[in-house]
Amino acid sequence: MHLNKNFELAKKNKNDEFYTKISDIENEIKHYRAHFKNKYVFLNCDDPEYSNFWKFFYLNFEFLGLKHLTATHYSDEKQTFRIDYYANDNGQMIFEHTDLEQNGDFRSPESIEILKKCDIVVTNPPFSLFRDYIQVLVEYDKDFLIIGNQNNITYKEVFPLIQANKVWLGINSGSMEFEVSDTEEYRKQSGFRVDDEGRAWRKFGNICWFTTLDYPERHEEMILYKQYNPEDYPTYDNYDAIEVSRVKDIPFDYIGAMGVPVSFLQQYNPEQFEILGMTDRKENSGLKTRVYTSEDSAKFSDLNRRSVIVLPDGSYQGKYARILIKNKTFKD
Repeated sequence: MHLNKNFELAKKNKNDEFYTKISDIENEIKHYRAHFKNKYVFLNCDDPEYSNFWKFFYLNFEFLGLKHLTATHYSDEKQTFRIDYYANDNGQMIFEHTDLEQNGDFRSPESIEILKKCDIVVTNPPFSLFRDYIQVLVEYDKDFLIIGNQNNITYKEVFPLIQANKVWLGINSGSMEFEVSDTEEYRKQSGFRVDDEGRAWRKFGNICWFTTLDYPERHEEMILYKQYNPEDYPTYDNYDAIEVSRVKDIPFDYIGAMGVPVSFLQQYNPEQFEILGMTDRKENSGLKTRVYTSEDSAKFSDLNRRSVIVLPDGSYQGKYARILIKNKTFKD
């Protein structure tokens, strides 16, 4: 099975026990150090007995200048607990273990009360609940730095936030390895290994960090060197935009709308480009020019959820989801 399919397997099985490597956590969070000074950090999907998120923030509490750290343990079978680490009024470091009345679910009233008090949420949320999870963070207007899959970008709960420049991708994207349960089903899948200490690991492709924390690299201008020509950049049959199949091939001299792969967001500079929408069944860009019927193609339903180019033989070729953008360099 392709690595990108592993997330679908996880959702199907509701197996969300994926523990993040501390090195991956450190490699991302080091870019946001200034954001954490004197802040209350909440790890609301992290068992502090196992979580490397807890370990990282606990060990780097003073280095980051944190004010308070809380993690909640989740159990679907019994009452559970929270752990807090902070300095009291005398400057003494306090470590508290407190029983919860509920199960530690991020949507539980107890977890919501902690969420209201915190400044930043950092975690690897359950893959199968990503839609629900990010909606909770947005509802309570919380800054966050969380792990997800590139496919999450296209969710109706996520893309409008990205388009409005309220959420963006973090520094590191691509393959990431997680510690998982050693099960027969996982052993059959690609990207599985057991290390010398007997721990099981799975590698997943197209991992992204989603965040509301800004960083300088996000404002670096993308260098463009390709020149537009109609042969290399065909106009869609159903959108008023051209197809750009690779991010590095975005033409520097094209004035109108362009459809680019979702991976564009890894290099997106909001000062350089405007996000107009996305190619999908629900029109959100104002650029859709055609809706297909059965008279056009037996697969008209599939075509209507994609951008489409017409091949030389007159047949239709649907494209994967495209982000529709426009270069801000050119003024209307």
